[in-house]
Amino acid sequence: MNRPQRGLENVREGISGGVGSLAKRGHRMGKRKDKQFVLENIRVEDFAAEGKCIARHEGAVVFIEGVVAPGDLVDVRVLRKKKNFLEAVVTRVHAFSDQRAEPFCEHFGVCGGCKWQHIPYETQLRQKQQQVTDHLERIAKVSLPPISPILPSARTRYYRNKLEFTFSPNRWLTPDEMHAETDSEKRALGFHIPRRFDKILDIRRCHLQPDPSNAIRLAVKAFALANDLPFFDNVHFEGLLRNLVIRTTDAGEVMVIVQFFQADPVATENLLVYLREAFPEITSLHYVVNGKGNDTFHDLEVVLFHGQPYLTERMEDLQFRIGAKSFYQTNAAQAYELYRVVRTYANIQPHETVYDLYTGTGTIANFVARQAGKVVGLEYVPAAIEDAKANSALNGIQNTAFFAGDIRHLLTEDFLRANGRPDVVITDPPRAGMEAPVTQMLRRAGPGRIVYVSCNPATQARDLALLDEAYAVKAVQPVDMFPHTYHVENVVLLERRSEAGGF
Repeated sequence: MNRPQRGLENVREGISGGVGSLAKRGHRMGKRKDKQFVLENIRVEDFAAEGKCIARHEGAVVFIEGVVAPGDLVDVRVLRKKKNFLEAVVTRVHAFSDQRAEPFCEHFGVCGGCKWQHIPYETQLRQKQQQVTDHLERIAKVSLPPISPILPSARTRYYRNKLEFTFSPNRWLTPDEMHAETDSEKRALGFHIPRRFDKILDIRRCHLQPDPSNAIRLAVKAFALANDLPFFDNVHFEGLLRNLVIRTTDAGEVMVIVQFFQADPVATENLLVYLREAFPEITSLHYVVNGKGNDTFHDLEVVLFHGQPYLTERMEDLQFRIGAKSFYQTNAAQAYELYRVVRTYANIQPHETVYDLYTGTGTIANFVARQAGKVVGLEYVPAAIEDAKANSALNGIQNTAFFAGDIRHLLTEDFLRANGRPDVVITDPPRAGMEAPVTQMLRRAGPGRIVYVSCNPATQARDLALLDEAYAVKAVQPVDMFPHTYHVENVVLLERRSEAGGF
């Protein structure tokens, strides 16, 4: 094996785990295991979409999942065979590419996060830039200006302000651990193994969130083991400790939410008192009892045990309160750079009305409100709208109005007449992109400018094609929000064509 050496055992273990998981997926999709076969000594050629790589075999493209990089020489197991392409997972690496970097995390190759640690950051940025370019050119097929160079994240480690950890009585075992005869601790507090809802990788140190995140997680697990608190089993639906959420801010505030499967007042108080005393830096300590079939708790009561009910994040002279159920961009420093691009592209004038679609907790709406005459925010989640209103009030912003509901049904001609025709629209939809009725209504409303923020350039490109008759793309700015992953954010400025109509 050539370089790098550090972390290769984890890579091999991750490959072994990935093969089992992906093979099961292929079987569920109706592909019998005896239809799978191995291709040996395949040279990986390039990156593909969604973090995959590509190779070629007998004229067919092979899409490869796993810890691979262009230039690697690998064996792969083919899971699906189509007319012009194959889908495969790497099973062995014979020779490592020079395009690799040394993974910095001991869990790399097994953990489902930070899948591109083995790729140099500059290479990651180039690939993300190319991903945006490919989607816009191949899917949108519209006239494009030069695409601006991607904005890198100033932090490539410890950039997240929120992590969620899961308890399990049956942690994921590596192949070496499964064959070992020692009776090691089976309980875990960590992350889900990719595609395995029932297996949790126990995390010793994570490089995603700054201190005291690691210390709090380890302390919670140690206390639970010492006091024999049952870890929740999500197969048999029994146990006590279910989930741990840790949120932080750059100002040093810390929120901890412990999720219990069932009510146990004594165990709950003992654990939370321990956390309060062991970590005086915790400024907001909560718990929730969740006996549902999933870990979501937005519809449940979250009980404040100690401290303030919220964290406060700051952006320029604005403050944003983040409650236990609030959404806030997990890379706050890079979110500020993203919002600055949005504000520049929007070029809002003091008399203009701005619509902020999929506004969430109103972060963008409040960020641009002081440049506008009026900002109208629309969002599906009622609780998020309440946060948006609270953040406007907190910052003394009086020219915002927020509405909760299905945006397809909210954005109507009656709504436009009641709230004013938009001069500028900012839209930041989920990964699925904008629904067809929304794009149709935007064309009819005819704002002068649309700033489209997307976490999925493929669906963004689809929507740009739908808007192309009325709107021309004037600027494109990719932004890296999540280093060491294949995800990329993209901001596009569209301007109404002079011949296009509207209300």
